Amino acid sequence: MGSGTANDKATPPAALSAPGPALCDYTRGELDLAHQALGDPDLHEGVHQARKAIRRARAVLAMGDGLLGPGAGLVDRELRTLNDGLSNLRDAHALVEVLDRLLRRERRDEARVVLRRAREAAIVTRARIADAATRSDPGLQSRRAMLEVLRATLVALDWLRPTPAGLRMAVADSDLRSHEARLRACQGGDDDDWHRWRRRARRASHQRRALEAVGVPVSGESPHFDKRTTHRLGEAQDLSMLLDHCRADSPFSKEDRDALRDRARPALHRARRRIARRVTGRGDACPAG
Repeated sequence: MGSGTANDKATPPAALSAPGPALCDYTRGELDLAHQALGDPDLHEGVHQARKAIRRARAVLAMGDGLLGPGAGLVDRELRTLNDGLSNLRDAHALVEVLDRLLRRERRDEARVVLRRAREAAIVTRARIADAATRSDPGLQSRRAMLEVLRATLVALDWLRPTPAGLRMAVADSDLRSHEARLRACQGGDDDDWHRWRRRARRASHQRRALEAVGVPVSGESPHFDKRTTHRLGEAQDLSMLLDHCRADSPFSKEDRDALRDRARPALHRARRRIARRVTGRGDACPAG
């Protein structure tokens, strides 16, 4: 059973009163997707899709925190470790994607020259990181094997304990955490605060998706994290990532680092002010960090 398939058929009445087994199938399906993605000939796209599937699986485990038994924490820690271990690959490719998006929007010739040089440097770095990863783990086979182990372990968890009411409470708790993170970010938060809001809102969204897939009705998305806000947060994240790569260990030359910082800092400041104005009605916070 793969992700997003549970809504294709009518949900059995038993699933509505005891949704745990269906959630187990859903979570195993996400790990199947991650396993398949890591075998994609397009290494970078495969890693991207695998990390998303792992995040969706971890969101389900978070809903069952304290109910699924001690093994749930072990599975979650291993999934987190696996995802963290793939982050260098993902970040290296994401930087190239960010520079591609900036190049598409940039019209000034002088700025485009800098962006093209930066993109060339990012491509070299991406190739080096990918080569190191595939040398140490050909075909990412050790990661795929770990996913198989964790998928098998899922069935041993106590999936009969979660109830619809308890799962809805878990989503409500995720919403509250997202709301608190949003307030911190939009009231002068730093980069970590903004990243925390994005992660927490994304987790709440994943949890809603999972419950809807197994037929458990749940309230709609937060009005403070609609598609438009999601898009703007993504744009701000692009700029934040670019700034992260303009430090001393940057793949870019010092001259290009300076030029990129001069561009990205005020743009990030403006982007965060627009987000804050949209979700709070105020625009007097959100420094670029």
